[in-house]
Amino acid sequence: MSSRPLIVGIGGSTRPGSSSEMALRYAMTMASNLGADIEIFDGAALSIPMYAPEIPFRTAEAQKLIAALQRADGVILSSPGYHGSVSGMLKNALDYVEDLRSDVRPYFEGRPVGCIVCASGWQAVGTTLTGLRSVIHALRGWPTPLGVGINTAVGKAFSANGDCLDEAVRGQLTLLSQQVLDFLNGEHAKWPARMRATARKE
Repeated sequence: MSSRPLIVGIGGSTRPGSSSEMALRYAMTMASNLGADIEIFDGAALSIPMYAPEIPFRTAEAQKLIAALQRADGVILSSPGYHGSVSGMLKNALDYVEDLRSDVRPYFEGRPVGCIVCASGWQAVGTTLTGLRSVIHALRGWPTPLGVGINTAVGKAFSANGDCLDEAVRGQLTLLSQQVLDFLNGEHAKWPARMRATARKE
């Protein structure tokens, strides 16, 4: 791409410093290091009214979210797993994407979306990640091949200041950000040829 792409990050929870917020911020930092401009919406920034399509008024916070998504080249989402599904806060934010239905690029049309889930137990991680990817498909987005699931029941993945303590999680969050950027740079089109070339060398 000729200029730095904009990646918008949405997620976290109402609790400052939650695992899902730290995972989002880590992935977004990686995206920035890889050459993207970033904008993050979490916690208080997502304290917006329940989406109501029949009401045209939008709060200043909702307008800022919609405007950022309108300009976004890619998106990274991070949700806690609440009873087997994404948080109401994140789902409500995604419902506002309906306001982009008449845009030149409606919804998440043609845009890569990285999905992260933090939950206590693999069952909740799996069902929540599957549900989140289904929502992205419904919004015409392209979920990255890798979706990152963090099981908070097996250990602490982040320190109090946001450092990722788990080497495997660090690698996965970095790869997720890389896949979002690779999609935008057209690298995904080269993957099959690259894989064939690698196979021939082995």
